[in-house]
Amino acid sequence: MSDLGSSLEDLLPDSESSQKDSSAQSKLKQKMQEINLLEKEQEIETQAQVAGLPYINLVGFPISPDAFVLIKQEISKKLGIICFLNTGKDIRLGTTSYTDEIKKLEKEMAEKYFAEVSTYLISQNSFEQSYKLYDTLPKARKFRGGVDIKEEDLNRLENEIKNFHQLDEIIKKVTITEMVTLIIAAAIKSRASDIHIEGEENAIKVRYRIDGVLNDVASIDKANWPRVISRIKQLSKLKININDRPQDGRFSIHLKDDRIDVRVSCLPTAFGESVVMRLLRASFDGLSFEELGLRGQAMEILAKEITRPNGMIVTTGPTGSGKTTSLYAILRRLNNPEIKIITIEDPIEYQLKGINQSQVSEQYTFSKGLRSIIRQDPDIVMVGEIRDLETAEIAIQAALTGHLVLSTIHTNDAFGAIPRFMSMGSKPFLLAPALNVSIGQRLVRKICESCKKEIQLETTEMEKVKKLLESLPPNCGYKTDMNNLKFYMGEGCQSCQNIGYLGRIGIFEIMPINDKMKQLMTTGNISEYDIKKLAFEDGIITMAQDGILKALDGLTSIKEIFRVAE
Repeated sequence: MSDLGSSLEDLLPDSESSQKDSSAQSKLKQKMQEINLLEKEQEIETQAQVAGLPYINLVGFPISPDAFVLIKQEISKKLGIICFLNTGKDIRLGTTSYTDEIKKLEKEMAEKYFAEVSTYLISQNSFEQSYKLYDTLPKARKFRGGVDIKEEDLNRLENEIKNFHQLDEIIKKVTITEMVTLIIAAAIKSRASDIHIEGEENAIKVRYRIDGVLNDVASIDKANWPRVISRIKQLSKLKININDRPQDGRFSIHLKDDRIDVRVSCLPTAFGESVVMRLLRASFDGLSFEELGLRGQAMEILAKEITRPNGMIVTTGPTGSGKTTSLYAILRRLNNPEIKIITIEDPIEYQLKGINQSQVSEQYTFSKGLRSIIRQDPDIVMVGEIRDLETAEIAIQAALTGHLVLSTIHTNDAFGAIPRFMSMGSKPFLLAPALNVSIGQRLVRKICESCKKEIQLETTEMEKVKKLLESLPPNCGYKTDMNNLKFYMGEGCQSCQNIGYLGRIGIFEIMPINDKMKQLMTTGNISEYDIKKLAFEDGIITMAQDGILKALDGLTSIKEIFRVAE
């Protein structure tokens, strides 16, 4: 027994040692694999730098089904490609090899989804780990993140509805789901920018904002309202059971050749929730600089001012006056590969190619965002709105240190921009050299060419018109025959859906900050009256005067001008 016991004792340490050696070897092998994978990732990152492509490691990256399903599994396996991000406007792909087939796929996806498509180089390990997600997707479910409006719905509207007022008859005969679809489809056909569905005491009113003006289009039985709003909330991923506080959501509408992003806002009111849906076309890229409606001296001034390498250009006007559209048009004019442009907006309305756009949030405010943007070494900065002293001071400093800054500020006209800055606490001796030009603007509806006719103005209207024309600065470059003033109005026809107007155009006042104005600003004692006097001496015409000149050209009506401008 003692010999056997001693032999067992001799064997036991060897067995424990063997187990320890095996565990150590396993850990060593695992460590070597990790090092090998890391080296391969570094190798791919280097290859990406050489090829001029961005690199990403997708191991552990949270890929949503909305992104993943944009590429079919068989194509993913064949080309070694994964879609790892889809925000609607931004699609990002990861590939193990950037081939001509990948480039072709990029172009096809950009055209199909109306989005910016960018491709990153990834390792084989990244691809294999991400590819496993295909096995977790429900095979029967289609992730699209939106709603389809069929071509037959639009064709049906084309045939049955000669103008949007007839929608009221049709929606009373359909299901709730069809009702919501038809309301949206009719809005698209009518070129509406917003759909307003508002609770009243006895019914629910549906209104479209067309060319900036709200039009009543239909009413919904109050008994159907809970189901209608539940359908809208379901589409926009809002909480159906919450109706006592505001909610914001969004969804996408997929047409055959376009995508429309819909921003939804729900607000509790006395007669139930009010819903506003903002329609933004992915294919719409805004207006060009030449299409804004600027002309003559105003066009020359602004075209000159935007070519300056530094300083500040501000647009003024109320919400919906086209300020952002004007800034986008300026950015498009200035955009080229040699210039870096960064924006901070609330929200990003349209994607601009070649421009870095960012959006504010609770943590990422205009002031914080602007500080970060300046550290990115931009040539041109666009700030969605200057609404406080901190943002104003950073913008002024940026304009003084070699940047061209574009922004908006809420005042009634171009002449009120300087007093507004000073009321926020901006230092006059810094604002004077920083500010290049102030733009006042409004949007007016254009007369429909299909039903335009000449009209006679009422006596009081004609008196106001003549007074404004007589007060045109003598050196503004415009001359009018007071004895031969002709004005027009649209009667209403099928082309304009009996409104009389079709499309919009801007009316402007462009005020450059001249030396006299800068000198007066530095004293800190400058009023809006002083600014208008100096601007008039410079030959600047007001928005109302610009509007009347456009009305004389038959572009818009006098009623429109007096509706939006004093």
